[in-house]
Amino acid sequence: MKSLTTLLRSKLFFLFLIIISETITAQNIISGIVTQKNGAPIAGANVYLEGTYDGTSTASNGSFVFETSENGVQTLTVSFVSFEPFLMAADVSHLTNLTIVLRDDVNSLDTVVLSAGTFEASDNSKVSVLKPLDVVTTAGAVGDFIGALQTLPGTSTVSEDGRLFVRGGDALETQIFIDGIRVFTPYTPSTNNIPSRGRYSPFLFDGITFSTGGYSAEYGQALSSVLLLNTIDEPDQEKTEVSIMSVGAGIGNTQKWDKSSLSVNASYINLAPYNEVFSDRNQWHKPFETLSGETVFRKKFDNGLLKIYNAFDTTNFELTQQDINTPEGVRFQLKNTNFYSNASYTGSLSDSWKLMGGASYTYSKSKFDIEEQAIKDVENSAHLKLKLRKRFSNRIKLQLGGEQFITKFNENFNGPDVTEGYGVQNNISVLFSEADFIFSKKFASKVGVRAEYSALFDAVTIAPRISLAYKTGRDSQVSLAYGDFYQQPDMGVLKFESDLQAQNTKHFIANYQYVANNRIFRAEAYRKEYNDLVRFDTPTETFNSNYTNGGDGYAQGIDFFWRDNQSLKEIDYWISYSFLDSQRQYRNYPIKATPSFANTHNVSVVAKYWIEDWKSQVGFSYQYGSGRTYTNPNQLGFLQERTKGYNSLSLNWAYLISQQQILYASVNNVLGFKNINGYQYADTPNTTGDFARQTLRPAADQFFFVGFFWTISEDRSDNQLDNL
Repeated sequence: MKSLTTLLRSKLFFLFLIIISETITAQNIISGIVTQKNGAPIAGANVYLEGTYDGTSTASNGSFVFETSENGVQTLTVSFVSFEPFLMAADVSHLTNLTIVLRDDVNSLDTVVLSAGTFEASDNSKVSVLKPLDVVTTAGAVGDFIGALQTLPGTSTVSEDGRLFVRGGDALETQIFIDGIRVFTPYTPSTNNIPSRGRYSPFLFDGITFSTGGYSAEYGQALSSVLLLNTIDEPDQEKTEVSIMSVGAGIGNTQKWDKSSLSVNASYINLAPYNEVFSDRNQWHKPFETLSGETVFRKKFDNGLLKIYNAFDTTNFELTQQDINTPEGVRFQLKNTNFYSNASYTGSLSDSWKLMGGASYTYSKSKFDIEEQAIKDVENSAHLKLKLRKRFSNRIKLQLGGEQFITKFNENFNGPDVTEGYGVQNNISVLFSEADFIFSKKFASKVGVRAEYSALFDAVTIAPRISLAYKTGRDSQVSLAYGDFYQQPDMGVLKFESDLQAQNTKHFIANYQYVANNRIFRAEAYRKEYNDLVRFDTPTETFNSNYTNGGDGYAQGIDFFWRDNQSLKEIDYWISYSFLDSQRQYRNYPIKATPSFANTHNVSVVAKYWIEDWKSQVGFSYQYGSGRTYTNPNQLGFLQERTKGYNSLSLNWAYLISQQQILYASVNNVLGFKNINGYQYADTPNTTGDFARQTLRPAADQFFFVGFFWTISEDRSDNQLDNL
């Protein structure tokens, strides 16, 4: 009996072991099919259980099948290049006959980009129309980034001014930002018929975004466009740069430490020697002179980067200009001091939250002496900004923030019979929010809204904005954009009258873009509708003018851009063309008319050729602008006639004496076209009843420049060709 019991126990034990063994070694089948969104199968995708060696690759029809001994809840992972990984957590018994649809990886390089109204100039951008190098190697620009941007479509040729005029808007409708923070006085001051220049050296910037319309809700107080400049995050090495030029000299130095760096630049420009050799149409008593300096300090933290940018310049000159109403001419003297400070911080709060904060301060003092009148302007302005960015996924990103603009402006006027003081303080509080939705590699959208409160007007404006982009092919896409944009009247008006409201434009933009094989083509149609523009009833703004927001207008047109650095060996070129139809009734316009700064046709052709045997880069640029309107008082009408077209062909040549020494020469308008900026008419008619006139020509038909640039760096290979 005992032996029988023992035998039964042994059999039961072995039976239990067999059951356990079969349970442990039982195989589960995992199967299914992997496809794209359109149903097309994906061959070669990796399919596996996370944390195991069990898996396979999909067949040509997208199917997969494999066995696993795993039990319970497991994570099935499917991955393939250019698609987002797919993860599914479930009991292995349910992982059969699956249909898995992979979504496009929206971080890939061929994903659609929102491009309506925006030109990128960055080495890090997916699609760059210009590179940072182009800003200072464009013939005719003479190292001014504004001059280089004037070769892009959407800009108008106003050679006597020098500022950006974009799509039928005047120069005050474009705002400039450095590292996301507003620059209140971006141009050097000047006088009639002498162009201004951008204050800031392009050598400290590595990225430029030029939005000719439809820009982000993050930016405001600009009816036409914004120009975004980004300073270099981290210099590559320590170096010293020396410049000796026909118009002055400059020196710069960069120092690097473990987690910080400092760049310092200084320059001195004096046109007195140049004017002795190449005289112009002005009678100079003190030729143009400016002293400027810039510093950028950078500090890396574990989760962020702090940048502090400071710029200072002082400018002065005195001259007598021809005037048809004053036989001896009009004497003009200007002295300006400008200081700009900008601090910004960008960093990560967590894996999905990013922070950007910053502030800028501007102090500008100008003194103008015009015959017996003395005008002194002082502006103190500040911009405070805080922005948060939340990444919910690769497909959804949200940014929200707030900012404060503070401007205090004072003017003292002293004339023979009057002494007056004017001033205004204008504070604007802003909230903005914007979301990016990337639905697929082919379709994306940006939706935003901006709310501004003006303490001066005690009024709130709400500006919605939206842009869409759809990829029509492997290398092409279309984009649409709409937005409301508001801007306060300028200080020339507000110092006399503050009982006004913000001016408004509505932008409608349609864009086509093709990018492939180092070639880019863009075509963009747009319409801008202006409302609430400021009007007054005197020849210029004065304290006794009557001001209203009764002005309106429109600007519409189409822009084309083509760039190719592939087809012709060692040649990089681009061509841009703009057609503009614009009319407005604003300021003292008695009727709606085309403004004198708006060209109907603008053409730019820029080319650069590297000659290896000569160790040289040769470049040229040609610009054409059709005639601009002016009023002829001898005929009926207002702004009823046009000047002849503007033409200019400019050449430059950079020769490498050695790896770190460069000789550079350029000439603007090499063919000496006799361009006309406009006409000045006498205030009173002559004995025959006609108003006499004189032609307003550029101060000089040509400008010559020669410079020697020397870079002293650690690796002895870095040079200033990037600065030319």
